[in-house]
Amino acid sequence: MDISVPAGRRITLAIVAASLALWWACRSYAADLPVFAPWEFSFSWFFATAFPLWWYRRGLERTPREERPSRWRSFSFVLGMAAIYAVLQTHFDYLAQHMFFLNRAQHVVMHHLGPFLISLAWPWPTLLRGMPGGIRRFSESRAVGTFLHVMRQPLLAAFLFVGLVAFWLVPSIHFRAMIDPRLYLVMNWSMVGDGLLFWSLVLDPRNAREARVSFGTRAALAFGVMFPQILIGAIIALSNRDFYSFYAWCGRIYPSIGALDDQAYGGLIIWIPPAMMSVVSLLLVLNALRLSEEAAPKKTAATASGTISASSWTGR
Repeated sequence: MDISVPAGRRITLAIVAASLALWWACRSYAADLPVFAPWEFSFSWFFATAFPLWWYRRGLERTPREERPSRWRSFSFVLGMAAIYAVLQTHFDYLAQHMFFLNRAQHVVMHHLGPFLISLAWPWPTLLRGMPGGIRRFSESRAVGTFLHVMRQPLLAAFLFVGLVAFWLVPSIHFRAMIDPRLYLVMNWSMVGDGLLFWSLVLDPRNAREARVSFGTRAALAFGVMFPQILIGAIIALSNRDFYSFYAWCGRIYPSIGALDDQAYGGLIIWIPPAMMSVVSLLLVLNALRLSEEAAPKKTAATASGTISASSWTGR
């Protein structure tokens, strides 16, 4: 009788075992762990990183060679996942809880850089191929499809993208989120989730018919969200009032940096990197438009001959 455990189940058990080991180490030997270990271990963030990476790897194996995403797209996906994990599940998270400007750097990675790189990779078809059957059926269900359709409405997507940043920066709300672990987790998940929804809309490599959003709308989104973020960053950076008393209350990790300097650096991080990413995303949208126009005659010819090009949905 064959009692061997399927490879997928073995990997799942290994991920669960690794999570339990890290949880135990963080509870028992937190001060002895290296800087790249979690400061406060989170099962949700660990699983949200480990399982998609595993599904992506398995999805690549199940994808025909001619339909696989390019290596740079795969690298972009891994890099984006690693960036989010690094600011949330290493000792950097401790620093971000004690300096406002590092907290802003953390949020730029969670809301901008990480989701930007993941969306640029366009990993969704590969992830679906690698998911277990039940999770894949849920991901392709009508309820999930309806939710994504609503959230991908351009005006709503832009409002949430800027609005959530502004919401968590309201001083009283920010203070509460930083002292309440549950609300802190909600804040961070909302940043990553909203970033993925927005950037996957803007950086969708498919043509306007398949994406249901024109390239002009995507370009307007990329460009439009830049100005409210510049305004928010400028207000914080140029203010002479300390808005975020939490960091004085909990103790700044770098005492030589005063409250107003800390706040000014944080405002500049809100101001400059997101604006630069908006410009980069605008250029990428224009390039996607060019590629779509170049691919249209080829796709028409391929359809007429009875073949379908994989590039229409892989984004290669």
